[in-house]
Amino acid sequence: MSRFPGRVLAALLLPLTALLVLAPAPPAAAHATLIATDPGEGAVLETAPEQVTFSFNESVLGVSAGTTVFDATGAEIASSARVGDGQLVVSLDEEVGDGTLVVVWRLVSEDGHPIGGSLRFSVGAPSDVVDVPSADDGDTDAPVLLGVLRWLAYVGLLVAAGVAAFAALFLPADGVDAERARLRRTTRLAAVVAVLAWWAAVPLVALYQLGLPASALTAWSTWSALAAWEYVVPAAVTIGLGLAAASRRGPVLVGCLVALAAPSLTGHTRAATPEALVIAVDVLHLVAGALWLGGLVALVLVLRDRAGRDETGAEVLARFSTWAAGILAMLVVAGSVMAWRVAGSWGALLDTTYGTLLFVKVLVVLVAIAIAAWNRFRLVPRLRAAARRPERGEAAGLLVRTTFAEAGVLVVVLLVTGFLVDRSPDPEVSVSAPASSGSESVQLDEIDAEVTLDPLVVGPATLTLTMTDDAGQPAEGFESPRMSLSTEDVDLGAVSLTNLGPGIYSGEVVLPTAGTWEVQVSLRTTEFDNPVRTVTFEVP
Repeated sequence: MSRFPGRVLAALLLPLTALLVLAPAPPAAAHATLIATDPGEGAVLETAPEQVTFSFNESVLGVSAGTTVFDATGAEIASSARVGDGQLVVSLDEEVGDGTLVVVWRLVSEDGHPIGGSLRFSVGAPSDVVDVPSADDGDTDAPVLLGVLRWLAYVGLLVAAGVAAFAALFLPADGVDAERARLRRTTRLAAVVAVLAWWAAVPLVALYQLGLPASALTAWSTWSALAAWEYVVPAAVTIGLGLAAASRRGPVLVGCLVALAAPSLTGHTRAATPEALVIAVDVLHLVAGALWLGGLVALVLVLRDRAGRDETGAEVLARFSTWAAGILAMLVVAGSVMAWRVAGSWGALLDTTYGTLLFVKVLVVLVAIAIAAWNRFRLVPRLRAAARRPERGEAAGLLVRTTFAEAGVLVVVLLVTGFLVDRSPDPEVSVSAPASSGSESVQLDEIDAEVTLDPLVVGPATLTLTMTDDAGQPAEGFESPRMSLSTEDVDLGAVSLTNLGPGIYSGEVVLPTAGTWEVQVSLRTTEFDNPVRTVTFEVP
């Protein structure tokens, strides 16, 4: 009996560990990234476009009243927006005159986090003064109250499901009615806390994602703008914990699994790849966490009385501790896979609030593991060796106190988790110092060319090609030059170039990610010759 759980857990953990070791590391999977705009940032057009297009690297969700177009004086221009296939398309619904226009936008990533920004371009000529007070990225930081509710939701969920599962899996069938009644009351109380917290978080998620004031909660458009998953998850938690509070073993275990699987359908797991693997690992992570925390709470409730009465207390404890080692291993492997797939890089772990909170969580978990090891290897053998009732009572009392401390540490872990789920693993770009530019030289037959990318940062940049002859004078080819921009993962294609003067061509680009960017330069120098050269720029 004691070896069966270990074999089952080993069968689950071995293939999971193999996937962790052998699968390639992914790019950071967090917020959607803007990869291109049409027109480009800072572009000067002869006539006003009918629509403005933003292209992203993943699906995005539209936000009610999330897109606004302003002229240079700050006056709003009639517009409409639609979202689909990873694009935001903004239509200009009225005629506009010459000058600068600013499009301010806000969307929601596939992982449920809001993103925002602005695009500036001009018709005819840029305006001398641009006064657009609303042209900012908006507040995309999760509110503290949402983090507190997430904590309560996870504590209630894990305690309710874990205590119910403990009663079904580890408590003997001939358990005392008073013990089972105590565990059922704890399960129901924790379930009420979890359900109330999950549903109370929904309006805060709406305000957080949409960037709206609290008064917007009275509008139907606020609620309808939320993704369906934001309602499905609390509903699934409610149904699952309702079943977990039942008395029959089958419905209890099914309800626990439903409730624990629901949170994995939203958040970072929706944006990480491969999605099926990450969701499965996240469910495994929550199941292990519930068995650990809920099992500790249940032991605190029943161990002292049962150990003082007969030897079944030691039997229950031995049965649970046999599983505990596998549960800890499951948590370590599942947590490692989650961090690896969601973050995808050391930069995301070292340079972000997400990474800081993750390291804090790991340190607190290590404290809990140390207490668990003390219980398992020092106190559990002491209880099992106790032959007389007073000795069993004393050993059980000490074990209950350390188990209570272990559970308290896990509650702190969940507090960190409550704030972690709404933080982005995307490294923040520092703007404290001006970004540098990059310049590379190439030879296009008899023409010397210099390629400049300014600035070398993620976001809008200008790509410039300057061509001179042997005497240092401006030079031109048989046709206008062509340039394209790409990395191993992203291909922005041909860059639209504008002639700024003899031998000088420039184009606006938006760099969606850091890394090594290749610029391919092509110039037809004669009717038959067309040299092509490639230069690279490192974008930090």
